Amino acid sequence: MEKATGPSRGKGKRRRRGGKRDGNQVSREVVVPAEVPAGSRFKGYETILVRDLVLVTEVVRYRRERWVTPAGERVVAPLPPEVIGGWGANLRRFILAGHVQGQVTTERLTALLTGIGIAISKRQVVRLIADHVDEFVSEDRDVLRAGLATAQWVTVDDTSARHAHADGYTTQIGDDRFTAFRTGASKSRAAFLDTLRAGHGEHVVNKEALAYMRGRNLAGPVIDRLEAAPQKIFADGAAWQAHLTALGIDQLGVTPDPVRIATEGALWGAIHHHGLLGDTVIVSDGAGQFRVGEHALCWVHAEATRPQSMRATSDLSIGRRKTRHRARFFSKPPPAA
Repeated sequence: MEKATGPSRGKGKRRRRGGKRDGNQVSREVVVPAEVPAGSRFKGYETILVRDLVLVTEVVRYRRERWVTPAGERVVAPLPPEVIGGWGANLRRFILAGHVQGQVTTERLTALLTGIGIAISKRQVVRLIADHVDEFVSEDRDVLRAGLATAQWVTVDDTSARHAHADGYTTQIGDDRFTAFRTGASKSRAAFLDTLRAGHGEHVVNKEALAYMRGRNLAGPVIDRLEAAPQKIFADGAAWQAHLTALGIDQLGVTPDPVRIATEGALWGAIHHHGLLGDTVIVSDGAGQFRVGEHALCWVHAEATRPQSMRATSDLSIGRRKTRHRARFFSKPPPAA
């Protein structure tokens, strides 16, 4: 097998090391005395930095002031916002970091915390993970929006999953910088386009939406009705459905379904209206719901179609193995500068 070639680093260039997180900031200083004979002369200190981790359990008693106003109203000082149900912010940070970043199960987290000395149950650990996550939901949405607005390519895939005791589908979207997961009840193209809106709720009829409708063979008179209508932006799905009803599009019994194609086009228009997926290539396994915009097959599925149209000769088999090897090499991310 041929040896893979990588990009030249250039002579004389050394790879830069990443920055240190603690920056050698000293939090505590300890003087270690030495046993020396009488008459010895002190010559200063020999310094060494030692990094350590301190886990300390605390039970904090908050004494909330209580007052009664001249009008007879009872006033009690509120707890700090980071205190949730009798649990402090540092404990919640530790649990979230262990579960999300460290992939530690709730059972092991409970055992670890009780071993340290914190009286907490598995149910309480689960609640600290699952409750009060609004700030994380908004952060996750913003990450998806930023990723779709700047990505040159994204890979997408879905799998069946159970959610809220019902069958559903989880869709993954991401590149080498970000990843987002969304779970819903459908794996249709409209559901995928709704995910690509990244939390925006509008339906928009613009040039991208009309081009999508024409590309999906929507009837010309239907496109003309949508293009001629003065309103182009609709706040939500209900307003969009009312618009289709007002134009009589939902009464048409033609193929393809005009409501479905028009709705998909309006979702695609909303995606571009918000500056998402400008020139981004969507890389997938070839499933129909993912074939929107600039689309490409991932190399595994693209290569899988070749043997169907190629004769199985020894020379072709060798060439096929070399091509697979090169594809694996070039699919790896480039080394850090």
